[in-house]
Amino acid sequence: MSYIKHRADESQEDYLETILLLQKRLGQVRSIDIANEMNFTKPSVSIAMKNLREKAYITMSDNGYITLTESGRKRAESVLERHTILSDWLISLGVSRETAMDDACRIEHDLSEESFEAIKKAVRSSSD
Repeated sequence: MSYIKHRADESQEDYLETILLLQKRLGQVRSIDIANEMNFTKPSVSIAMKNLREKAYITMSDNGYITLTESGRKRAESVLERHTILSDWLISLGVSRETAMDDACRIEHDLSEESFEAIKKAVRSSSD
């Protein structure tokens, strides 16, 4: 996979995760909410939303509200699960919360499914 394609996929995953979190927190999400949350410009978010619509990950209502499609929600939930488990794991190892959250965000996109499942199993067994 080329570096540029990988970065685009990572960016899309970050947007999907943010939309999911904002939907949980606010109920309805607009581009301005995403821009504020991610500290991005409105034009950057507009381009990203266009790309997510083209990939059928989101729909946008006439009044600008963004909704995850079924495939968008599944991908967002997968990324969020990775982020949550990885950050919890790093915190349990003694990493500060802020560093763990930042590192989990970077790791979640590159970690193989096999390694993630092993970490998830270890985290769950240590919390039992």
